[in-house]
Amino acid sequence: MKTFYVTTPIYYVNREPHLGSLYTTIVADCLTRHKRQRGHETFFLTGTDEHGINIQRIAEREGITPREHADRIATQFKKMFRMFHLDTEHGGYDIFMRTTERFHYEGVSELWRRAARNRSPKGRENIYKGFYEGWFCASCAAYKTEDEYRKAEEEGQPPLCLEHNIPLDRVSEESYFFRLSDYSETLLELFERPGFIRPESRRNEVISFVKSGLQDLSVSRLKTSVSWAIPVPDDESHTIYLWIDALSNYITAIGFGNQERERVAGFEKFWPAVHLVGKDILRFHAVYWPAFLIAAGLEPPRVVYAHGMLLDGEGRKMSKTLGNTIDLDVLHKHFQTDAVRYFCLREVVFGQDAKFSYEALIDRANSDLASGLGNLSSRTLTMINRYCGGQVPSALINEEKYLAAKRAGVDPDPQALASALEHARDQFIIFFDDFAFSRAIETAWGVVARVDKMLSNAKPWELVKTEEQHQTLHAVLYRAAEALRWLCVLLYPVMPEATARIYEQLGLQGSPAQLNPGSLRWGELPEGTRIGEVKALFPRIDKAKTMSEIEKANEQAGGTHATEADAVAGAEAKSETKPEPPMRGATEAEAVPGAESVEGVTQFIEITDFAKIDLRVGQVLTAERVPKSDKLLRFTIDLGEETPRQVLAGIAEYYEPEKMVGRKLVVVANLKPRKLRGFESQGMILAASIGEEGRPVIATFTEDVPNGARLK
Repeated sequence: MKTFYVTTPIYYVNREPHLGSLYTTIVADCLTRHKRQRGHETFFLTGTDEHGINIQRIAEREGITPREHADRIATQFKKMFRMFHLDTEHGGYDIFMRTTERFHYEGVSELWRRAARNRSPKGRENIYKGFYEGWFCASCAAYKTEDEYRKAEEEGQPPLCLEHNIPLDRVSEESYFFRLSDYSETLLELFERPGFIRPESRRNEVISFVKSGLQDLSVSRLKTSVSWAIPVPDDESHTIYLWIDALSNYITAIGFGNQERERVAGFEKFWPAVHLVGKDILRFHAVYWPAFLIAAGLEPPRVVYAHGMLLDGEGRKMSKTLGNTIDLDVLHKHFQTDAVRYFCLREVVFGQDAKFSYEALIDRANSDLASGLGNLSSRTLTMINRYCGGQVPSALINEEKYLAAKRAGVDPDPQALASALEHARDQFIIFFDDFAFSRAIETAWGVVARVDKMLSNAKPWELVKTEEQHQTLHAVLYRAAEALRWLCVLLYPVMPEATARIYEQLGLQGSPAQLNPGSLRWGELPEGTRIGEVKALFPRIDKAKTMSEIEKANEQAGGTHATEADAVAGAEAKSETKPEPPMRGATEAEAVPGAESVEGVTQFIEITDFAKIDLRVGQVLTAERVPKSDKLLRFTIDLGEETPRQVLAGIAEYYEPEKMVGRKLVVVANLKPRKLRGFESQGMILAASIGEEGRPVIATFTEDVPNGARLK
């Protein structure tokens, strides 16, 4: 059996969990689930890096031991991973690795000993004792060269780290050194291995760094300087440099240097690993770590993939100082876990910097999930319930019904759709295996759009009215349901909970986690399967309400949060306003789209007023005249929600109801419902007002757009 081992960086316990650590762990989790589906035996590591002078100093300030501090932060990370279902209980990581584990101490010591007794590529000692003097950054856990710090403004003060803007420590003491300078050629040969460092731009940076000349590394500190660390084997007056300690976790976690741990995990089985890291720590993973491993006679990693940074909605680096960070508790409270996972993989091109904001997440969740996959699942299964007695219908169209199907715009042969799905399946797998998650998801959403269009063109709600078209109706609904089954399997790693719910609603046993996407075959959804209870997967998020709640939570926490609205010139803060009194009785004229409250007067509004209007794309399912009214038409309109809406419009003098069925319109979706002629109208159709008589002309589209898409 093939194996797959993926790691996140182990997160340093000098700070609490943040969006970056959540993001990397989500990607690793998705990769693991995909490989597991494909038949690989997988191992997924995340955890915390807990030693070093920085942690020692934090603990001293807090009046606690370094271990107590590390325990507290590690617990917070475990809680965060559990909140977002990345823990072992939810099918996530196999180990939450901590560098304070006893087996880790043993493994690090074994790596040191092996490197120490071996010779470098130039035949010299890999590790030797010397004397070091230089500027050291505790937060980076690294010595800094002249191009990595800036001089202090006040004379006589230590220079500042460019990364953390904090004073550096002047370190002058005895140290063990690793002869990194002997490994330049060996590393450059390694970098020629296809796909070892990704993306290509980062590989070029690393090659340039190595070619500029490598210096030997100080790999220990005197215990009198740094006591919260692993002792150097056979010399307890020194402790091991943090990065050797931290990087070694990737092999000690699976049993290197400890036979008991080896039996549990399996170093020989799983190593080498795929390392997912932030671009800011690429050098440690792509240069120092392979050199340490080669020195000890071990294989280097399989892949080192550096992802970009997550920025705020304006493209700025997130920081507490700017008040533009994403609060993980707020994220968990207001958004489904699968929506967060989807956004991270769809919106962010892996390897590049990307923007992340609550507003963008809401927009993507509403357009792609509520109006996209969620709407397709809901409408397909609802129509199977209504038109097929709740059972998956037959896919067959008999030859004598071919002509009827063609008249309805339906190809009697499902092969075109089947071939499109097979192509999408193959592309999805290729993209996912190549870390191109965003492109893989785009491919899957091409299927969503294609099937949605098939339903809209075929109009099952019309086919059901004619006995001759029942086979066509059944075939169309079967194709939509079978496509949903394929989507469940493909998208399981991205949205494990939502796809499991769709799978269950399709009436299928087991889980999409158990199916290999490469083995999907058309037509394996059994005819006659009784579908389960149809429930909405992704209820639409009220953006204004949700953002208001998030803002209040941020204010109560004593912070601020920059929104996209803050970037709009002239945007004003929302004021407290009393609700208008309810209307005693609405008239038919008020159902006419485009009616103005003040004739001939331009009423200026603020951008915040416009943001209150929720304009949505809706498709007319039925249309009929309202009894005893010359002006009103009554519509049922699909807005991408679980159930269609009833909307009344005063356009009966200009539009025939039967010609409105199937058309896509613009609907004001958040208009307060009101009754007209005994019928409740749950929105308003948008139209232009033409000529002196104000003849309404319906606003529509020249391009295909999904039901429920928002206009802005």
